[in-house]
Amino acid sequence: MLAIGLLAASCASQKEILYFQDIDQVQFEKMTTDYEAVIKKDDRLTIVVSGPDKTVTAPYNLTLGEMSTGGSGSYNPEQSTLSYLVDPEGNIDFPILGKIHVEGMTRNDLVNYLTEEIGKDVKDPIVYVSFKNYKITILGEVKNPGTYVMDSEKTTILQALGRAGDLTLNALRNDILLIREVNGVLTYVKIDLRNSDILQSSYYFLQQNDVIIVQPSAVRVAAATTATGIWSVLLSSITTMIALFKLF
Repeated sequence: MLAIGLLAASCASQKEILYFQDIDQVQFEKMTTDYEAVIKKDDRLTIVVSGPDKTVTAPYNLTLGEMSTGGSGSYNPEQSTLSYLVDPEGNIDFPILGKIHVEGMTRNDLVNYLTEEIGKDVKDPIVYVSFKNYKITILGEVKNPGTYVMDSEKTTILQALGRAGDLTLNALRNDILLIREVNGVLTYVKIDLRNSDILQSSYYFLQQNDVIIVQPSAVRVAAATTATGIWSVLLSSITTMIALFKLF
């Protein structure tokens, strides 16, 4: 049975394996390339304020020695600054400015807001904001399943799957499950990578904490089940032989 399953897997048709099989028939409209991730509750943000006079901008930076300012964060040994944790109300406690509601803002929104507010007291401030926890979890029939911290908040589903080593030949390309939290509610969508519609879908760009689950093909499940059964029979036989040997 195992041999038959493996033979069937080796004979999988191109229609089951190839990505975007209709790509030659598609006339692409302008893709939505202006996607920007929005800040959510429990996000961690790195915010650094600089400018011509570092002594003036220093009070706006949350460092390890400034935990008492009320900001919440965790120390990153690679940097001298702390990250800001977005609380359950969608706020952060920022030095001098106090509580700021950041939920729903994009990174650029927050940069512009802080630049304007700090600019009221500091000449030509430079504000840097980045996500520290932009993570995507990829499970199932990929080469390297796991949770990955992405370098950019503008990550596509193809880039994420590539980070995990791509789909295996036993993966169902037409049954990829994407789980996403939207306003505190878990939602899901099934994606068919054999079809190019995903390239212009709102799910093409991933969001922080998205979970991708790649389902195995029926052949893969059958092969795994058969292999497990064979090992169970072998183990049972060995156990029986040992018991008989002890009797005689």
